[in-house]
Amino acid sequence: MQRRSLRSCHTIILASVCLVALLAACKRNAEPLPGAATEPAAAVRQLTQYLRNNDLVGYARAAVPPAQYAELEAAWAQGHSRWPLTELPLDEKLPVLLATLSEKDAERTLQRAFKAQLEGQSAAVRQAAHSLGLFGVQYISHQGDYNAAERAHYVQLVTALSDWAQAAPLSDPKLAQTAIATLTAAARATGLADEQAFQQAGMTGTLQKLGPFAAASKQVLAAYGLKLDESIEQMRTGLVSQDGDRATVRVQYPLAGKELDLEVALVRHDKRWYLARTLSDVDAVLVAARAAEQAKAEALQPAGNPDLQTADNAAAAAKP
Repeated sequence: MQRRSLRSCHTIILASVCLVALLAACKRNAEPLPGAATEPAAAVRQLTQYLRNNDLVGYARAAVPPAQYAELEAAWAQGHSRWPLTELPLDEKLPVLLATLSEKDAERTLQRAFKAQLEGQSAAVRQAAHSLGLFGVQYISHQGDYNAAERAHYVQLVTALSDWAQAAPLSDPKLAQTAIATLTAAARATGLADEQAFQQAGMTGTLQKLGPFAAASKQVLAAYGLKLDESIEQMRTGLVSQDGDRATVRVQYPLAGKELDLEVALVRHDKRWYLARTLSDVDAVLVAARAAEQAKAEALQPAGNPDLQTADNAAAAAKP
C-alpha cells in the first residue's frame, strides 16, 4: 500500500494524469534551466506536453518502449493489467466514478447531494481542506517509503493543494451546476460505464475515450482556479547529471500559486529516455501478468487419469 501511494504521488507530479495534482513550471519569463536542451530534459517536457494536449495514448506510448507497450496492451486484453490507469490515485474507483456520472439522473442526484453537503458550507469546506492538508503532511513526513527529497517535495505539493482548496469556491452552487453538467456529459461520451466496457475497449481504446474526459476535468478545475494547462505550459526542466544511460532531470513548476522543485531519474533504452520509476512499475506489472497467464495455462492442461496410468504401468511391466 505504501509503495502504491508513492507511485501514485510520483505519477501525479510527473505525468499530470491525476486531475488534482499535475505538473507545472516556474514564471513565464524565467530563464531556462541549465541543460534544458538535453535529451533527458526534453523527454520529460514531451511527456507532459502529451497530457497538455489530452493525448493519453501518446503519453502511454512515449512512457514505455514499444515492446512493453505491446505487452501491456496484451496484458490488458487478458485482464491482467490496467496500466497506465493504475498510476492514478484511487484508480480502482474510476469505473465507479464514470458509472455514477453516466447515470440517467446523475445531474439531479449530484445536485441534490451538493446542496445537502456543500452548498453554503464554505467555512466547513475550508476547514476540511485545511485538516486534510495537515493529515497529508503528517502522513508523508512519517509514513511511506519516501526518501528525504521526495518527502520534502510531497509536503510542498500537499500544502499547495490544501491552500488552493481552502481558497477555491468549492461551495458555489452555480459553479457546481456547471461542473456537474460538464462532467456528466463527458463521462457519458466515454461509453466506459462499467468494468466490462474498459475490458472491451482495450488499453489504447480506453485511453482514446478518456482523453476528452480528462480535458473536461481540467476545464472544471480551471473554473475553480486550478489552471493545470497553464501550469504545464510553464514547466521548466534541466539536466542535473548524466552518466551513460542514466540521467537526473530537474523539474520546476508552480502549483496553485506556489513554486515547487523536484528531481527525477531517467534511463535510456534504444536511444530514447524514459522515467526510471515508470519502467520499474511496468516491469512489475508485466511480471505479474506473465505469471497469471502461466498459471491459467497450467490450470487448463488436462490432468492424467490415475487408473489408466496404473493400467499402462502394469501392461508395460508384463511385457517380456
